[in-house]
Amino acid sequence: MASHKGNAMRSRRFVLTVLGLLGLLHLYIGLRIIPALPWSVGAQSAGVLLLLLSCLLIPAGLMARSRSTDHLSWAGLLLMGLFSSLLVFTFLRDIALGVSSLFAPAAAWHAALAGKSALAVVYGALFATLIGFLNARRRARIVDVDVPIKGLPVGLDGFTIAQISDIHVGPTIKRGYLDAIVDAVNVLGADMVAVTGDLVDGSVDKLSSHTQPLSRLNARYGSYFVTGNHEYYSGAHAWIAEVERLGLRVLKNEHVVIEHNGNSIVIAGVTDYSAHQFDPQHRSDPHAAVAGAPETTRILLAHQPRSAFAAAGAGYHLQISGHTHGGQFWPWNHFVRFQQPFTAGLRSIDGLLVYISRGTGYWGPPKRFGAPSEITRLRLIRG
Repeated sequence: MASHKGNAMRSRRFVLTVLGLLGLLHLYIGLRIIPALPWSVGAQSAGVLLLLLSCLLIPAGLMARSRSTDHLSWAGLLLMGLFSSLLVFTFLRDIALGVSSLFAPAAAWHAALAGKSALAVVYGALFATLIGFLNARRRARIVDVDVPIKGLPVGLDGFTIAQISDIHVGPTIKRGYLDAIVDAVNVLGADMVAVTGDLVDGSVDKLSSHTQPLSRLNARYGSYFVTGNHEYYSGAHAWIAEVERLGLRVLKNEHVVIEHNGNSIVIAGVTDYSAHQFDPQHRSDPHAAVAGAPETTRILLAHQPRSAFAAAGAGYHLQISGHTHGGQFWPWNHFVRFQQPFTAGLRSIDGLLVYISRGTGYWGPPKRFGAPSEITRLRLIRG
């Protein structure tokens, strides 16, 4: 009982800290931008009101994700995307003004620059949010990637894998969005489909009708799924059962052997890198996933790129991952490397090739800017 109360108190302190920080950051934007805008008093008052609404609706929208109030989620998440750009551009503006004052200290010139740069912040944030919204809501583009594997048997040359990842079916991504993705994947005619985690943001009860399109995935050797961290936030055991009901093979630290053109290829999959924090029995284990597999080409499906450190010594030739979203929108793509070894694309670590998808949907704000979503067709070729 005491432990439960302690956890509750820590959670409340964390929430209050986050809300306080959010309020201070909104105040910072307001104090630095609104007084400098060459607008009428009425327009400036509207700016203050927008910041107040943003400060209130962002946390309300995030909390609404656990309820059936999608309209509130939409409002909060759209404002979160706008707030992010406003904050970054305001910070960059302050740096630029500080530098400019060293070289052009004239008060009149500095005041004019302050007004114009404040307008640039507002219009730049609106532009980035609008373009980011359009990019996020369109169907992901097809990205073709050739993967050169040393020693690849002749019969496996040209083997194709269609990868989709990080769709995040939830408050703003519904059945129609996923339907378009499945249609595009099926047109590719891939030998197999890999769904590398973070399919959902919500419970099976609320979202099962919206994930139903996955049952239409069509590939020569079937479709395979591994859990991401968001499956564990949303009830991983229930989602594993639901994904299997939809006809996908869920790989939980295990593998299958596919026979193709007279050659074997091992497709292994691990639970999410953080799965043990939710269920100790789900600890991610690339070595266990390939135990007993034949000595042939080995492909690992792992949600997070950082699984590659363990996978590199387990005899895999290629790891297929997601999780990063490629940063989703600038400038956060520059910060992914603080948590993951790679951000996006085909990379190598200790002889293991790793492909990291930018994701097929998006998380949180419906916004992609500088990190386009993708449906990936990976083609194995002889290296």
